[in-house]
Amino acid sequence: MIVHEWLERSGGAENVVEAMREVFPDATLWSLWDASEGRFGTDPHETLLAKTPLKGKKALALPLMPAVWRGLPRIDAEWMLVSSHLFAHHARFGGRSDLPKLVYAHTPARYIWAPELDGRGQSPFARLASSMLKPLDRRRAQEPIAIAGNSKFIAERIANAWQREAEVIYPPVSIEAFLNEEELSAPDQARLDALPHDYLLGVSRFVPYKQLETAIYAGRASGLPVVLAGRGPDRARLETIAHDVHPDKVFFVDHPSFPLLKSLMHHAHALVFAAIEDFGIVPVEAMATGTPVLANAIGGASESVIDGETGAHLHDCRSESDLREAVEKIQGITREACVERARAFDVSRFKANIAQFVTDSVQNAT
Repeated sequence: MIVHEWLERSGGAENVVEAMREVFPDATLWSLWDASEGRFGTDPHETLLAKTPLKGKKALALPLMPAVWRGLPRIDAEWMLVSSHLFAHHARFGGRSDLPKLVYAHTPARYIWAPELDGRGQSPFARLASSMLKPLDRRRAQEPIAIAGNSKFIAERIANAWQREAEVIYPPVSIEAFLNEEELSAPDQARLDALPHDYLLGVSRFVPYKQLETAIYAGRASGLPVVLAGRGPDRARLETIAHDVHPDKVFFVDHPSFPLLKSLMHHAHALVFAAIEDFGIVPVEAMATGTPVLANAIGGASESVIDGETGAHLHDCRSESDLREAVEKIQGITREACVERARAFDVSRFKANIAQFVTDSVQNAT
């Protein structure tokens, strides 16, 4: 059996669940609710929350989630593999404490354990709730027979938060999908042609914690133009910074199609990825196109990007001299080195690792 928080149409966590199902095709799938618009077929089982007006309302439903995960019906299964980034690792079916539970942790709940990285944990109410939930969350984290984290960065967080040791299994990235450019539609080709031929690239939702302004500062430090691809509520702030810091050298590409996104990566001088992420899939995708990455030295991206070989680590995202040195460091990095590094995170590698994790853990527990 596979358990996941909630199912969306797209997302890195959903890619993990999809790969898990391909490894274990006979496993049933449970989630709080299914909002994937059919991505996972008609098979997913939903909890009682899916039958209430709280379905899809994560913030409102959150206080009920720990109790809902404990009140699941009794089912026949040999083990359960839980994909957790909030409370899914609390899951218990029919009160069974004898059902081996294995957890693949994207992270312990950030708003509880790392509020400095998650705005949801900053309010007085969230801090109060966090103080109450921490003991429960740590207690529930003692139930799994084994835990895997999606990076060394998260394995350290698991050790600090849950006081558990975790194996590291990096999440799946579809490397083959990024190796080659696709023929663009006429509108997309026109958008690409309107951009500079050599530029620093930032790709993500336009939200503050992604630190896309670092790409702008790196552009000013190096003299390179900057392309920011995505959309989101932080657009106006980024436009103001661009005007003040690197005028007439920053170009926005709103919500690019997948083929255009790949082309943007293929043509970029480097991807700038300053966010502190649990793992960070975008840097691996960029390396799969042969493009080096300037990655924050803190977080999961520092594990996939090899400093001086497939990119450079950023120790100070606001220092003009550090940013200039980082851009200089990537000169001479080859496309082949980047692609080879990206292959270490391919879907096939994840499937083999997660299969071995389940097999070994269940055997060791019996």
